[in-house]
Amino acid sequence: MESRRSFLKATGAVGTAGIAGLSGCIGSFGGGSSNTITFTLTPAESDVDIQTQYQPMFDYLESEADVTIESTVAADYAAVLQALDSDQSDIADAAPAIALQAGEQDIAEVAGIRIAYGASRYFSLITTLPDSDIEELTDLEGETIAFADSLSTSGSLFPLYMLNDAGLDTGGAPEGEPEDFTGQWSDHSTARETLINRSEVAAAGTGAFSTAAHVPKDQFPSQFEEVSAEWDNAGSATDEQELRLLSCSDPIPRAPILIRSGLDDDVKSRCVDALLAAEESDLIDEDAEAELWFTGLAEGSVEDYQPVQNVIDALGVELGQ
Repeated sequence: MESRRSFLKATGAVGTAGIAGLSGCIGSFGGGSSNTITFTLTPAESDVDIQTQYQPMFDYLESEADVTIESTVAADYAAVLQALDSDQSDIADAAPAIALQAGEQDIAEVAGIRIAYGASRYFSLITTLPDSDIEELTDLEGETIAFADSLSTSGSLFPLYMLNDAGLDTGGAPEGEPEDFTGQWSDHSTARETLINRSEVAAAGTGAFSTAAHVPKDQFPSQFEEVSAEWDNAGSATDEQELRLLSCSDPIPRAPILIRSGLDDDVKSRCVDALLAAEESDLIDEDAEAELWFTGLAEGSVEDYQPVQNVIDALGVELGQ
């Protein structure tokens, strides 16, 4: 596309609001201990207590890396980027798009790429209801589509790319308004439930971890069975509410854990080494109310997210302030 749009032009406005909700950030620097680490989280699904999910990881890091963890929850991914950039966060749960921009601006590095039950790749799905008149993506012209966070790789960027590839004009989305349909952005579970419960919503773009359980197994392409950690659970919730698969993305590199570039080198090294050495038993508490969704981390870098950069480029979106 000839015109390039600033992907995070509104980062300042959005991020400031998000950081206002972070507790425990200030005081971890300056006069505070250099071994106190602020770990920022972003909830992908509104019905999950993400701090409870991550508590085993926090306990593990405190033990193995000799640090004290203070956890915070950001409003969205843009707020995560700004928290890292302003030294209000040291380690963060982030999306690939944030890794790309953080790397480009030397704000943060990839500490590790998350692995879920042996799979370092995952998928984005566009789904609709079984009795919908929507048979293919082009039928979504003029309709309302629910998405996750605007910076979510599987819940926004890849669904928009699939729609764009099908011939629909995505306009300025996710920064601005799409031309051929109406978009609504929230989080993965909200997008799914909006599709189920609101008749005006014709489809949802989400990560497979949110909707695969509602889609019968025979609707997935073979690569989903071969690569996805969600395959075993696919179709398991069709008795609750069945969804119909409209489109499945190519495999996507899983999201990173980022670590602030300016963090003390010794502390950074201890944290990265501990994260990469973590085993499933270190991260998963099977008795917890909210179990962590990934089982380990693999070594990685910003370059691993080139497939995401390709999608960003195809949408005509430019990472930048």
